[in-house]
Amino acid sequence: MPGTATGTTAARPKTTGITVTDLVKTFDTGGAGMTAIDHVNLHVPEGSFFTIVGPSGCGKTTIVRILAGLEKPTSGRIDVAADHAGEVTNSMVFQGDSLFPWLNVWDNAAYGLAMRHAPKPEIRDRVGHFLNKTGLTPFAKAYPHQLSGGMRQRVSIARAFANDPDVFYMDEPFSALDEQNKTILQEELLRIWEESRKTVVFITHSVDEAVTLGDQVLVMTARPGKVKALIDVPFERPRSVLELRREPKYGELVYDIWDSLKEEVQGAQL
Repeated sequence: MPGTATGTTAARPKTTGITVTDLVKTFDTGGAGMTAIDHVNLHVPEGSFFTIVGPSGCGKTTIVRILAGLEKPTSGRIDVAADHAGEVTNSMVFQGDSLFPWLNVWDNAAYGLAMRHAPKPEIRDRVGHFLNKTGLTPFAKAYPHQLSGGMRQRVSIARAFANDPDVFYMDEPFSALDEQNKTILQEELLRIWEESRKTVVFITHSVDEAVTLGDQVLVMTARPGKVKALIDVPFERPRSVLELRREPKYGELVYDIWDSLKEEVQGAQL
């Protein structure tokens, strides 16, 4: 029966969003196992923007890599809904831009669709749409080495959305950017996401970023990573990044989450 195997990711038509049950990941460290994730249970509602924060080494990236099929869990169950019958599709945006240096902006953005053998008119329309949305149309023939770090991440975002997946996984995509570029790209990401409301799982070290973008914020403990708290973000959408940060309730929520996280960050440094 689909989706019943332990330690697998499966599409099940009756599933809504992403459900993770008793997820465990242990790495072999030369004779002794190191548990990175310890019986994590969570549910990501379909169409939500779900953010995860936690101290370094708590297993945030490992969870996302397992969900994306890039790592195998030691045990546990993962059920992911698909918008269509068949295999779940996902796109991942990494900390680095992960672009192909020999491809120009257009071809990088079209790569996922090309690998899926999408019809050429669809590729033209979708890539053109998202290059326009990210302000990259004038740079369609440029190569990654000719772009700034912020522009390269825009290409990664355009590629992810053009691919039209069921789920987006984003692993600290803005962590290497300066504050100005980070704010601009957060605003652009929210604006583009509002069009589709696809399910997003977004990893970040920044509590500000987690609250700004997310519908819910999952706070993880220090290693071995467990769920410490799940906090709803009450702010309405669509959101303006700068306007939101002027709200007193925004500051209060960021403080509360940081207060929950502080003990874990200090514990991870010992």
